[in-house]
Amino acid sequence: MSEMSEGDMRNWGIETRAIHGSGGTDPVTGAVTKPIYQTSTFAFRSAEAGAAIFAGEETGYIYSRIGNPTTKALEQTMALLEGAEAGVAFSSGMAATTAVVMGFCRSGDNIVLCQPVYGGTHSLAAHILPKVDITAHMVDALDLDQVRDAIDAKTRLIWIETPANPTLKVVDIAAVAEIAKEKGVLLVVDNTFATPYFQLPLELGADMVMHSCTKYTSGHGDVVAGIVVGSTEHVGILRSESLRDLGGCISPFDAWLLIRGLKTLPVRMERHETNALRIAEYLEAHPQIEKVAYPGLESHPQHEIASRQMSGYGGMVTFYIKGGREAGSAFLNQLKLCTLAVSLGDCDTLIQHPASMTHSTYSVDELAQFHITENLIRISVGIERVEDIIADLDQALASI
Repeated sequence: MSEMSEGDMRNWGIETRAIHGSGGTDPVTGAVTKPIYQTSTFAFRSAEAGAAIFAGEETGYIYSRIGNPTTKALEQTMALLEGAEAGVAFSSGMAATTAVVMGFCRSGDNIVLCQPVYGGTHSLAAHILPKVDITAHMVDALDLDQVRDAIDAKTRLIWIETPANPTLKVVDIAAVAEIAKEKGVLLVVDNTFATPYFQLPLELGADMVMHSCTKYTSGHGDVVAGIVVGSTEHVGILRSESLRDLGGCISPFDAWLLIRGLKTLPVRMERHETNALRIAEYLEAHPQIEKVAYPGLESHPQHEIASRQMSGYGGMVTFYIKGGREAGSAFLNQLKLCTLAVSLGDCDTLIQHPASMTHSTYSVDELAQFHITENLIRISVGIERVEDIIADLDQALASI
């Protein structure tokens, strides 16, 4: 069997790349499944070779904090799925996010952070970055003038998350990319909710894409990890500075689990989306629900943008329950099948209250400013039989 080239793999459909993108069989043993290289360090064939690898004059592995064959296979697959030149994996989504900001910003610089975002990202921007004199200008990216006006001579990057966590606001990536290029700053997109199966930010003009691989990349709720993909130049900066010196490296075993998870990403995302649309339609018609936010509904304010830049609408649904926080708590406490838990992207349906859980890092004023209300509930729709999920939601709503 002849060896696959990267050019061959880039011509394949995303379903094929997800399965075979880690590079084929092991050249040493013929193992069909990518081996786990569970080692901290690697031997050099000579003192001269070791020096050359450290100097960057030869390729090779040194230490698993910097690079590992299993980790490389994951990075290669994610880069192929996103249409990127390269990728670098981290121990968590927040490690990846921090690596980007610290890799491209210096003391005195600023970033433009398009709200709302994941609570951890917000906390980093609001509480940690000021300690190193990096400022986050928080804006509503639906107002492109806000984005443009927030950029100054010290701005190094724009960070957007779309669909946004937890409101499912959809940001026009191409429009923001045009502003970024006009102003000479980098655009980074958190693509966790959409995944490369439904959205390709690099094709729309973004410079880098970040994923919390804990979510849909894994799909099984058993890994915490993150990744950034982009150009060889940008990824090289992250690997040689942020990863090497900050040390947020992924373990080879976790990388192997993610490679396994990616093999089923396309089929999982199709089921997540099918179920999510059914549930969004059910909730939108329910008298106990004030409104539903799902990009696949025509009632979503950015449905047109989502239809233009996404090939599907994902598995996340946000809804606003009548009766406020008290009714929401009563509803959540009555659920039997749906699991009351944070995170998302699992095969299981997960449901939570953002204002008091994932987004509790926001102040009361910030929650109000970015429309994360007390009656907002976020559901990560799983791949169970959809009638069972709806029945559970229905009995819990009936109990209020």
